[in-house]
Amino acid sequence: MEKLRGYFATFTIALGLACIILGIYLLKKRENGRLARRYCQYFFPANGLKMEKVGDYDLDAQLIVVNHQSASDIICLEGDHPLNICWVAKKQLGELPYYGYALKLPEMILIDREDKKGIIQLLKEAKDKLSQKRPIVIFPEGTRGPGKRAFLPFKPGAKILAEKLNLRVQPIVFVNTRKVYDSNPISVKSNVARVVCMPAFTPDFNTNWYEKLEKDMFETYCKHYDELNPNEAINDSTSPSHIESLATATSHSGEESVNNTTENLQVSQTRQNN
Repeated sequence: MEKLRGYFATFTIALGLACIILGIYLLKKRENGRLARRYCQYFFPANGLKMEKVGDYDLDAQLIVVNHQSASDIICLEGDHPLNICWVAKKQLGELPYYGYALKLPEMILIDREDKKGIIQLLKEAKDKLSQKRPIVIFPEGTRGPGKRAFLPFKPGAKILAEKLNLRVQPIVFVNTRKVYDSNPISVKSNVARVVCMPAFTPDFNTNWYEKLEKDMFETYCKHYDELNPNEAINDSTSPSHIESLATATSHSGEESVNNTTENLQVSQTRQNN
């Protein structure tokens, strides 16, 4: 039954995406086809699923930091957020047949992670989208996490964006989205997921705000995950302390990446000025 529901959900995504892409093409001059993109909201009732919402979107937030587990994360935010949000995605996704149009037509930010100048491109394009009143949405984990009771360590991209452009940040946590739709293997294992809109804030860049953000988001995630899955035994390997140690282990490499990026930006700007 889980597989059958998963295949039906995949069919509704494929069919819905075709309609949305057509709508974006016809309406792309009106907020990048935002009206068509809102039809994502019908994915959940069409599949007998429920997306609970806790808290509210901060309409003044310029950077939305979101954990990533499933395509349903994107579907939910595209269908529910009131503003013309702009996603940051890897360039390779924009090159995929069919799905790539859903990223290119509404002018999402596509970054080549292998290019050392990718972060410079990200900052340039983010600044342009923000001037169009489009909040930037980024997955700090960089890819889909394992689900269950775990996060992947945060990469420095969101930190660089916030600090270089002085952005107001809203963390948003998705819970159980991998259970309501998993593409590997294809299945639907739960009827209920939850989106938790945490309070927005302007970071104090003289503190370890990004590490604190990662910890706060994970603790919020665990709290709501346990509420939705009370019968699951807590695995010690995915306890907050374990994830915190993972983050600590990668923080030095992350800080080095930020420092190297800053140096590259300064060199690039100097060359442009010359």
